[in-house]
Amino acid sequence: MNTTILRKSVLGIAGLAFAGGVFAGPVTEAHAAPAVDAKAVAVVQADKSKLIPHGVQGKQSHIDLDSEQTKNVKAIIAATKKSGMDERAAVVAIATSLQESKLENLGHLGARNDHDSQGLFQQRPSSGWGTVEQITDPEYSTMAFLKGLKQVDGWKDMPLTKAAQTVQVSAYPDHYAQWEKQAADLVAKHWNS
Repeated sequence: MNTTILRKSVLGIAGLAFAGGVFAGPVTEAHAAPAVDAKAVAVVQADKSKLIPHGVQGKQSHIDLDSEQTKNVKAIIAATKKSGMDERAAVVAIATSLQESKLENLGHLGARNDHDSQGLFQQRPSSGWGTVEQITDPEYSTMAFLKGLKQVDGWKDMPLTKAAQTVQVSAYPDHYAQWEKQAADLVAKHWNS
């Protein structure tokens, strides 16, 4: 047999095998893509619309989180669940903490301290939020914030910044809004983890 014909035959068979593999998909399960549960995708998308029901207001900010900040996100989410509140409450709490402390559990900062504000939410013992030990405990400070949020009539129907401001009474009431998207992304990522 002519080597040119043999070479063309081998290449043709190899080409057919390759094309068959491309069109037919992988032969073994080890190479198969994981199945996607359409219901799970729909749930994530539905939850996302609950996380930001009013849309974001203004320009959004974002910071990269370290392991300690991520741990604080998870603590806020756990406290929110413990309080019986939903994902939207966690978004409001995380956005508030992002604004107040960048999700860092701050102790007394000396001359740089804003009065006696401390913890994830910059709560003040002198304003009745609790003792220093309590407000620097992520679970306690989150529960205290959420207790205040529960007392705000119609908080679920308010823009995030108004709900947060009603609880926090900040000198910068509009600054909470800039963290809504990142807070919603963090809740979507960690709510079920």
